[in-house]
Amino acid sequence: MFSYVYILRSEKDGKMYIGCTDNLQKRLREHNAGGSFATQTRIPLTLIYYEAYPHRKDAEQREKFFKTGWGRQYMQRALKHYFSAKI
Repeated sequence: MFSYVYILRSEKDGKMYIGCTDNLQKRLREHNAGGSFATQTRIPLTLIYYEAYPHRKDAEQREKFFKTGWGRQYMQRALKHYFSAKI
């Protein structure tokens, strides 16, 4: 079984949310149903990026990285065309 680190973008305010889960589809449904306190006021949310890892600890470490300044810069570069098309 895989664990996933994922990045959602709010269609309401354009902000990103970074999380980690063992069931990506279920977690995305929960977010968009208002089941997460952190994102309930920012729905609808779109999945813009995810990575799969065979070990949960690796996904958790990657999540922590994405939440740093370096991680956010990495995301901006990796999804350069996505962000430039949305502006």
